[in-house]
Amino acid sequence: MNRIFFRFFVLVMLSITAATFVIYFAFSRLFGDPLEDIARRQAAAQIFLLEQYVDQAPPDEWLARLNNVRIVSDVRYDLIPLAEARNALPGGRRVQLDNGEIVLDAASRSFYRRVDLEGERYIGSHEEVLRAQNLPVDIDQALKMEALRYVIVAVALLVPIALWSRTHWQGLQSLSRVADEFGSGKLTARALMKPSAAVYPLAERINHMAERIEDLLEAQKSLLHSVSHELRTPIARLEFGLELLDARAKDPDLSKRVRAMEGDLRELNSLVNELLDMSKLDSARNLQAEPVMLAEVLQECTQMLPPAEHTLECRLDEELGELELDRRLLARAVCNLLRNAQKYASGRILLAATRTEGGVEITVDDDGPGIPEEEREKVFEPFYRLDRSRDRATGGFGLGLSIARKAVALHGGSLRADSSPLGGARFVIHLPT
Repeated sequence: MNRIFFRFFVLVMLSITAATFVIYFAFSRLFGDPLEDIARRQAAAQIFLLEQYVDQAPPDEWLARLNNVRIVSDVRYDLIPLAEARNALPGGRRVQLDNGEIVLDAASRSFYRRVDLEGERYIGSHEEVLRAQNLPVDIDQALKMEALRYVIVAVALLVPIALWSRTHWQGLQSLSRVADEFGSGKLTARALMKPSAAVYPLAERINHMAERIEDLLEAQKSLLHSVSHELRTPIARLEFGLELLDARAKDPDLSKRVRAMEGDLRELNSLVNELLDMSKLDSARNLQAEPVMLAEVLQECTQMLPPAEHTLECRLDEELGELELDRRLLARAVCNLLRNAQKYASGRILLAATRTEGGVEITVDDDGPGIPEEEREKVFEPFYRLDRSRDRATGGFGLGLSIARKAVALHGGSLRADSSPLGGARFVIHLPT
């Protein structure tokens, strides 16, 4: 947000600077260089002496009056050849000099003027130029005055722009906070603004969108919860009926089919339980954070796993310390990752945890077939399973990794899939401290 207004401020400053140069060159083009006008006013006394005293003398007294001015003035007056004066001036000024005008050179604090176009002052004056040097011209002061004028204009423009931008910045900051809260799972977050606020129409639309999303999510959660609970009743009835049928069945084939159907019911019951768990992970309100020793939680996760032929190694940093987290949810996430590793590992699983800058990193590695790079994000989608896991021996429902990512996200962390140094898949949990 700050970057937007910084760019806007830079754009305004550049626009004012560009406008300053455009104004200066436009005025110079139309009305003459303002700096030259200032310098001409500063040299007005010397120009007056030349035009009203020296030029008004008869031809035979012209040089005498010029010498009198030299005596009483600090300005140095010289007669130089016309060619030398033309070489000292740029092309545009030479035309003015040829026309008999006073040509002011503010940079060198001097001016030039031809003595006489017709050569009537004295012999040779037609080819001579009067040069006045050391004029009391201070361009630096003029430049400071011009710069100060433009600074005042810039400040006069920037103050109202800053006040106008400040109201927008505050409004957008408020909307940004609401978006962060809503994105973190606080579905009741709303933008509270006065109707006079600059971004009030945008806030109204965001609030309307948030209400609609909250209603949809609540309806989805309610539907999922209701359906899951409603499924429990027929599942319980089927389990009871199958138990009675199995008890009365004398045919071995029938008993085998009954046991297969009981396995299907257990699978369906497990699916309902996982769906209910998924519905509980949609809001941070279900997070019961408390200070816990992370190493203890991870050790408990290794003990909660079902027996398996794989070798499970546990490498935990001694400096893991305490973290503010929900013990049950984090254990569920890590256990899901370890069970997933048990399904696909060839013979080795590694659970590791280390302190990093700004957090803790937990990794689960296996030496199984791994996950293709293009599917490493898809495996966290609900009900998504890789092709090789669609058989009943390893399949599951495709909810374990999704539940793990949601549980980690509620703690403000992240979960990603990567390739493992063991040759299989690696799952990395990052928890902030």
